[in-house]
This record gives sequence, C-alpha cells and structure tokens, in this order.
Amino acid sequence: MTQLLPATPSAISQAAQLLRDGQIVAFPTETVYGLGADALRPEAVLRIFAAKGRPADNPLIVHVAEIANVEPLVARIDAPARLLMERCWPGPLTLVLPKAARVPSQVTAGLDTVAVRFPAHPVALALIREAAKPIAAPSANRSGRPSPTLAGHVYADMNGRIPLILDGGACSVGVESTVLDVTGPTPVVLRPGGVTPEALRALLGEVRVDAAALAPLGEDAAPRSPGMKYKHYAPDAAVMVVSGEQTARIKLACQRYDSAVAAGERAVVLAPAENQRAYGGRVFRALGRTGYPGEVAAQLFAALRELDAQGFQRVIAEEIEAEGMGLAVMNRLYRAASFCVEHAGEAQGIIEN
Repeated sequence: MTQLLPATPSAISQAAQLLRDGQIVAFPTETVYGLGADALRPEAVLRIFAAKGRPADNPLIVHVAEIANVEPLVARIDAPARLLMERCWPGPLTLVLPKAARVPSQVTAGLDTVAVRFPAHPVALALIREAAKPIAAPSANRSGRPSPTLAGHVYADMNGRIPLILDGGACSVGVESTVLDVTGPTPVVLRPGGVTPEALRALLGEVRVDAAALAPLGEDAAPRSPGMKYKHYAPDAAVMVVSGEQTARIKLACQRYDSAVAAGERAVVLAPAENQRAYGGRVFRALGRTGYPGEVAAQLFAALRELDAQGFQRVIAEEIEAEGMGLAVMNRLYRAASFCVEHAGEAQGIIEN
C-alpha cells in the first residue's frame, strides 16, 4: 500500500531517504503534484515511467532547489536564461537548456537538451535539499489523466504503484509550469503555463509560442517538452470544446448537451460561473469567472476529476480567451478533448496544424 502522509519534517526525511535509495515519491509543487526520482540514476527514473505508464519519448523536468544546482546539469547558460533564473525563479517556469553529458538519456527522452525548474513550494524545496539530489519529476498521475492538484488525486492514480505521497494541500497555480526553450536565437514557449508569454516578452523582448500549444503535435514529431502529446490531461468522460461568439457558443453547447442526453449519456456543461443561468436546468459545473483565467486554471484539473467521480460521460466545455493564463487553460482543454473542437456555425471538426 502507498503511504499518504502530511508533509511534516519527518515525512519529508522519509521521502528524501527513499529518493536516495533509488525509489520514487510524490510531492506537491505550486503547479501540480510531481512524481520524483533521483534525476542522475537511470534505474530510478525508469520507475517513474513504469508507475505512470508514460511513453519513453516524453521528456521529464529536473527540479532543483538553488540556481547553482543547474550548472552541473547543462552545457551552458546563456544571458537570457540567466536573466530568467534571476527574475522568475523560484516559480512555475521551466527552461530547456543544452544538457550536460551526466544527465541520463532516460530523463531527456534522448534529446540533447534538458528541462530544468526551480519550484516555489516549501515542501518541494525541503525535499530536494534534504535528498541532496536533482529530482526528475513529471506530474504524479497515470499517463494521459488530468494532472493532480490534491494529494487525494495522486492517491487515486498511484495507490499501490509508489511507496509514499507527501500531502502539502492544494496546488496554487493548478496547471503545469511554462516550458521555455532558450537554446535558440528566439525563445520558444513549448508548453504554456504559470508564467505567461506576455510576462516573458516583458523581460526578453521577442518570444514565440510554438504552434503545438493550441494544435496537435505532428504525427512524426518528437515532443521537445512534456505536455506536447496529442491527448493529455483527459478524464474518462468524453470532452468537447465549443468556441465562437458567446451567445452562439452557449446555444451550440446547449444543443450538444441535449443531444448527448437524448442518446442516454450523462452530460455536463463546464463553463464560466456567470453563464450558468443561460443553460437553464442543464447540469452545470462552474469553472471560475470570465476575465480571471488564473482562477479557471487553478480549478480545471480538479473539476475534470470531480466530474469523472460523479459518473459523467460527456463534458461540453466552453472555450475562454487564449491570452495570458487563458492560453495555458485552452492548451489543457484542447488536449483533454483530443482536439475535438466545434465552432458555433461550423461543423464539428479537429483543429489542424
């Protein structure tokens, strides 16, 4: 059985010893819960992939507790990366850098780069420092499932698969870190997250967002970051996203809800709280408020897991504006829906690259 322990100093010490022994443990960060192993021990890293059922071509993020801890993991740190470390760390920003030879290929999925993050959560930092190891950690869920923002979410997915979960309460950001590739002349957001492209541009000037942020990764393309796979963050329920002008979008969502119910499915609308009245008596799950995408992000994964627990089979989700933190929200929703997106006034279809 998996131990689920409050993140007390003694429990953190127990987790740190497990990491030093080559085992894996789950721990909270400000973004989502992570499933960690000693990043420099290939056999320990492989335990992460086995526990999650994670494809081997999906790279991991290495977590550190000091900026100085990055240097042994990378071949170089250029000026833009150094600036971001000083201004944005600790925090929900992962930097993709040229890797040092000592970083195992199991961590990087064979890439010549490594993704590194300095989290801003006291439990994560205490664990990394006590283990005295860089910790490779993806989200602590079964592969493809909504990421965990509560220790209970981790337990639901990982009970019997890992020895220990540290319970540090709810994650404040609620979606994974931004992954920024700083190996080329123009920084590229590979995965939107807790640090927005707008904030990065304020520091660096030009920053590009990879096309795969809001579209499927190409069939033969290798993911350069976690979270770039076609289907990700998905509940058991079938998810579709409805887009377009608000009135038309709500009308379309009502039609799709009614069709699902007529077909015998348990359906629910997932939308901003202030739109609830427009849906009449239809089953509704509020997801934050329009204009507050950070609030939506903090609730998204918990909402998807809650709807699964309640037995819903069909989720009709309203889009929000893909700006600021809204970009991170829509990145997750599109992947949870396997890019099943219907625009009001158009036939249902798949977003294409």
